[in-house]
Amino acid sequence: MVSVQCGSAAATTLFDQVGPVGAVLYRLLFAAILLLAIWRPGPMEAGREGLVLAIAFGVTLAGMNLCFYEALDRIDLGIAVTFEFVGPLLVGLLGSRRPLDLVWVACAAAGVLLLTRPSGSASAAGIGFALLAGGFWAAYILLSARVGRTFPGGRGLALAMGVAAALMLVPGTAAAGSDLIDPGAAAVGAATGVLSSVIPYSLELEALRRIAVGTFGVLMSLEPAVAAVIGLIALDQGLATFDALGIALVVVASAGVLGASAARAPTEA
Repeated sequence: MVSVQCGSAAATTLFDQVGPVGAVLYRLLFAAILLLAIWRPGPMEAGREGLVLAIAFGVTLAGMNLCFYEALDRIDLGIAVTFEFVGPLLVGLLGSRRPLDLVWVACAAAGVLLLTRPSGSASAAGIGFALLAGGFWAAYILLSARVGRTFPGGRGLALAMGVAAALMLVPGTAAAGSDLIDPGAAAVGAATGVLSSVIPYSLELEALRRIAVGTFGVLMSLEPAVAAVIGLIALDQGLATFDALGIALVVVASAGVLGASAARAPTEA
């Protein structure tokens, strides 16, 4: 979580030069080059089903990163991640049958309302992109667990990252133009790829091989809080009292819902 949010903070410094789409291309391209060089996967090593899974995972990675960076261009890091986390939260709620989860729903709704209050700092477009990124994030969690079971090591992740980078090659180049080959911007882009993709995705893949998806979700419920702290330290993005309270309510609701999911499926991998 710390790694990915530091990478997100670094990516915001690229937006004025190459735009969010160019920053996404940097992140995915450098991550793909490094992962493919390390793992050297074969496209058909897990059969046709494995290839389809890797492509679906790659599409999800591209969509999640693109929507998140578009959100990050419009709203603060901590707020963007909080709205993005609504996706995994809904996944946990869909499998819920406990009356107590209605309390967590109310808690999350109150947090979202605080962040979207008329005097709040979040723009409608930024919120929309963050929520869409949340949908991709939910799919990412589910697909990541399947990829980890289908491919050894990080070979499936490497294939998926190659697919994601290929999808962003044309739009990223069109958006950034000649600025894409600027050495300074490329260096920051490479750092973003390592911090935001290579390190966290590899660690998450290994985590999902060892713990239940529900347990993983509980730990990840801290992500909005971590993002808010990184935004404050790295980007000087202070939060209003109601914004901080809204983030806290979503974190609590997420831990409650996903904690119940972990209890229901203790052996799920």
